Amino acid sequence: MKIAGNILKSTRDLLVSSAKIGVSTKDLDEIARNYILSQNATPSFLNYDGFPASICTSINEVIIHGIPNSKDILKSGDILSIDIGVCYKGYHADSAITVPIGKVSDELLKLLEVTEKSLLEGIKQAKPGNYIGDISKAVEDTIKPYGYGIIEEYGGHGIGKNLHEDPHISNFYYGLRGALLKPGMVICIEPMVALGKKEIFEKRNEWIVKTKDKKPCAHFEHMIAITKDGNEILT
Repeated sequence: MKIAGNILKSTRDLLVSSAKIGVSTKDLDEIARNYILSQNATPSFLNYDGFPASICTSINEVIIHGIPNSKDILKSGDILSIDIGVCYKGYHADSAITVPIGKVSDELLKLLEVTEKSLLEGIKQAKPGNYIGDISKAVEDTIKPYGYGIIEEYGGHGIGKNLHEDPHISNFYYGLRGALLKPGMVICIEPMVALGKKEIFEKRNEWIVKTKDKKPCAHFEHMIAITKDGNEILT
């Protein structure tokens, strides 16, 4: 899983440097797929429950599961969430980042800053003896003062031989401690935070999930190993 995480990290760096004005999301998908395959790994998302691409590319109001295509051309002022999965010798890694394209408003830059900070605060609580609920509370407490919408229908998860495993990790605290964190567990923490309200719009039998009010949304994710001394970020 460390190797998978390192391959993912390199893929993410490559995509961030490639995500520029005039580039299509299909271009980014091809870059990711070719690089992952060159590392003797495979894209975890490709054909996962029928998903047709190697990465998810979600622009502005698209929260998650954006499908790369040649018509989605990046333009100045966009924010692009890139979600990546890598499988190496049967073990998965998963991570996401939201990047500004060209000149982005201060309002959106603040959204990205707060969302990433909420991820890092959640990671601080990912240590032996704590509970999943401690992570959820730290994420929510970081976001709440800004009045942003915390997406409730999706969240983090366990990971290993399967891309998505128990436990589910909410980005808000709903009063339950959840699973006890122990050394050896590997989890993904992934806050999704909307500039507007938390309500989502999801067409039946379609992948793409958007904010209902069409306000932009940020998404950051890391894969974390719980160690005896705390944790290690693997992506």
